Amino acid sequence: MQVRRTIAIVLLSLVLLVSHASAQNETPPADVVVEFARGRVLTLEERPAEEGRGETGFELREFDVQLEVLSGTLRGQTVDIRHVLTGTPAFDVVVTPGQRVLIAIEKLEGDAVEVAIADHERDRYLLALVIVFGALLIGLGGKKGLFSLISLGLIGVLIIYVLIPLLLRGYNPITLAVVVAAVATAFTITLVGGANRKAAAAIVGTVGGLVVAGVLAIVVGGDIHTTGLAGEEAQMLAFIPQGVAFDFRGLLMAGIIIGALGAIMDTGMSISSAISEVQRASPGLRRKALFWVGMNVGRDVMGTMANTLILAYTGSSLALLLLVQAYEVEFIRLVNMDSIASEVLRALAGSIGLVSAIPLTALAAAFLARKTKKAG
Repeated sequence: MQVRRTIAIVLLSLVLLVSHASAQNETPPADVVVEFARGRVLTLEERPAEEGRGETGFELREFDVQLEVLSGTLRGQTVDIRHVLTGTPAFDVVVTPGQRVLIAIEKLEGDAVEVAIADHERDRYLLALVIVFGALLIGLGGKKGLFSLISLGLIGVLIIYVLIPLLLRGYNPITLAVVVAAVATAFTITLVGGANRKAAAAIVGTVGGLVVAGVLAIVVGGDIHTTGLAGEEAQMLAFIPQGVAFDFRGLLMAGIIIGALGAIMDTGMSISSAISEVQRASPGLRRKALFWVGMNVGRDVMGTMANTLILAYTGSSLALLLLVQAYEVEFIRLVNMDSIASEVLRALAGSIGLVSAIPLTALAAAFLARKTKKAG
């Protein structure tokens, strides 16, 4: 009954948040109507090389492609298009007969349409991977695994339908990130661990660690003059049709808070669960002893979880690191680059927040521990 009540409260709160964000996110429709649909390449024939040279000097390859449209308004129709490859792997979509692709259908004047190959079809494989992940989570974790999967879905809804729309409305990114992270923490830990003292301690420790990470990122980020514009995607935000005046440094800090959430939550829940189990096995332990139990568990968790954050951020910056190494950038220049400094700030602020969550969770769990008399 308690679990059902908790789920009902979580879902009701989520509906209210999504409704508020949706009401705020009134984006004017675009002038150009482009429909994306699925298609299959039926035939592919390359045109003679001399016809494929453009005025830009690049070696162009042109293909006559016959497509079968599998979805959308043109479903069931066969269309013939011209497909061009420019020789740049980042933008070219290389296809073969029988391959499924994503196509863009642009509606022109009257009934005329223009069809082009937009990208490879990837979502079916990603969906299969999601199904495998969910099956393993539920198969190995049972009810706990199911609740973990539900909490993951709820966090995804919070980010896509609450955080992103409100950011596009110009809300403060740091405040939003803290609120969304706190709500996501409460949702996840309550669903997985139930509404009890153990969950309360984990929530306190996780939110405390996130606050430490956020404050540290804000203070240090200001001192090192990060712009938040080191990435290409951030620079493109200045040209979006909504015309939002983004706080790009705030977006960087918000990303640090959201990025550290999973690891800090994991640490908080691990310590709180360990203290709860130890108290159940030894009900006569005093709060001081329970605190040090949590600290000892935290020390074991700390190294691997901190490595998780640092390695995750390093992996996301691998191409940048290869680039600076290939051009033999001096170390003093390297560490003072905005892009590198931003990634180091992400990794270290998140890791410090994670480490801070250990004593905060241990203290909260020990304080909230139910007083019991010694057996016998």
